[in-house]
Amino acid sequence: MNIKRIALTAALFAALAACSDNAQQQAQDAANKAAEATRKAADATADAAKKAADATANAAQQTSDAIKQVSNEAADATGDAAQTVHDAASNAAQATGETLDKAKDAAGNAVDATKDAAKDVGHAVAEGAKEVGQDVKETAKDAKDAATDAAKKDGDH
Repeated sequence: MNIKRIALTAALFAALAACSDNAQQQAQDAANKAAEATRKAADATADAAKKAADATANAAQQTSDAIKQVSNEAADATGDAAQTVHDAASNAAQATGETLDKAKDAAGNAVDATKDAAKDVGHAVAEGAKEVGQDVKETAKDAKDAATDAAKKDGDH
């Protein structure tokens, strides 16, 4: 009778150890999924930051180009204005008006590009956060299910 009890006890311990190993594996899988979700969120954030930096650099380049163009046009207008006092006044007024319009347009373009970049960043961050939230939600459910399954298996044995 003692040998039967020893064999039965050993079988019970082996079954409990197997359940425990399964629960540990499920917990490890859930932790791996959480780590992957976090990595994806970090990648999405880095991509969004790069897009914002690129858009800002592009807007700055456009502004710089517009300023150079305006400066060149103003210099040309000033050179032409040196020919006569009357022409100088007329050309300076015209160049100033054009310069202001172009500067206003360039500033408007820079503002629009910056707004677009900010909007792109916002969308990219929102999408990344949404994906991370979904991944975390799924991971949490997997972890809960693994824990519930492990608890049920431990309770059954």
